[in-house]
Amino acid sequence: MHPTALHVLVIGYVWPEPRSSAAGGHMMQLLECFLERGWHITFSSPAAIGEHKADLASLGIAEQAIELNNASFDRFIADLAPDVVLFDRFMMEEQFGWRVEKHCPAALRVLETSDLQSLRDARHQLLRRRLAEGLDSNDFRALFNTSGPDLYRQMAGADLAQRELAAIYRSDLSLMISDVEIDLLVNGFGVPEALLHWCPLMLAPPTEAFRPFAEREHFLSIGNFRHAPNWDAVLWMKYSLWPMIRRRLPKAQLHIYGAYTPPKATALHNAAEGFHVMNWAEDALQVMSGARVCLAPLRFGAGIKGKLTDAMLCGTPSVTTPIGAEAMHGDLPWPGLVADTAEGLADAAARLYSEQPRWEQAQRDGRQLLSARYDRRWHGQALVQRIEHTLAHLDEQRLYNFTGAMLRHHHHKSTQYMAQWIEAKNRPSGGAADTCP
Repeated sequence: MHPTALHVLVIGYVWPEPRSSAAGGHMMQLLECFLERGWHITFSSPAAIGEHKADLASLGIAEQAIELNNASFDRFIADLAPDVVLFDRFMMEEQFGWRVEKHCPAALRVLETSDLQSLRDARHQLLRRRLAEGLDSNDFRALFNTSGPDLYRQMAGADLAQRELAAIYRSDLSLMISDVEIDLLVNGFGVPEALLHWCPLMLAPPTEAFRPFAEREHFLSIGNFRHAPNWDAVLWMKYSLWPMIRRRLPKAQLHIYGAYTPPKATALHNAAEGFHVMNWAEDALQVMSGARVCLAPLRFGAGIKGKLTDAMLCGTPSVTTPIGAEAMHGDLPWPGLVADTAEGLADAAARLYSEQPRWEQAQRDGRQLLSARYDRRWHGQALVQRIEHTLAHLDEQRLYNFTGAMLRHHHHKSTQYMAQWIEAKNRPSGGAADTCP
């Protein structure tokens, strides 16, 4: 064990499900990074346990259910006395930040943003507006400019962005999965770069040979159906993109996998059209390894896409939009093809599926990209060093984050009084426990 082993408390928005979402996978990567450093970890959450929850106890991670608006958390964290508190998404910082500051003021407060939710929501709203105005739903290039004035106005005027950026300021350090989002926060919203740390998915590069072109078949799309960008992509494929691909490849099949498949998704299944809704994949990497092309036609979203790094890990070239590829490949070639219209995506999908030399080059590009941008060892070391350095200079960090201090003062007071009012209201009535917003 490391001689200066830290104790980390994670306050999770949900219990981690690494096989259900990229956010769950990233959380597990963070936990494994801390364990390798010899740190003690306690994972807590007010959420109900999902059916795909990771077995944290088998990794030596303590688990603790917690409640919103309940003083039992105060006693819990005071007894635990962690060195580092990691908030999983800004809603948990809003709910528990004032309690952490009150009872463990010397603890480093780290925010895991997962992705910039206000960016994702702003793009969603712009897409809805575009569709409501009757504009072409298959040509949405104007949505892809992260620094565009329409996107900034949509974000800056939204309550969600103000809440999310306030949580970033109140935290000592925020983990950003996307370097594009770091640029947006720093150069668009003026957030000090010292408060942010680039921490993408941390992956071990594949060592085995990939399955070759001739041994693969079908298109594959995968993603949690509860995630709005994924569901929008499924509908867009069903009613627009997939018919275009079938005109080019009449015998092609699309297999769609996803966690928490709702009836509205299974109702889209149509074998005669080659459109197969396959529900949950027990082993996502196994089904990805057998597919010839991964389709990820995302019209809005944020962060980076776990389905596309999974494709690289399996040697499966992908076709996606600029939203899908955003912040994922830097200056390196995309391991597949990127297009910004439905016709362009259909052409790209048909070419990549049919042209073996192009497909094989994309597979090689994916292996190179994994090593260059997602190296697990490099990012893990950078993360723990940043946490240890910030913890060692915490007083100075907070002194020069005056905006964060002001936001903590005003927000924590109002949140504290509201939480205490809710707790008092619930106590005599025995009302049901609150749920996370």
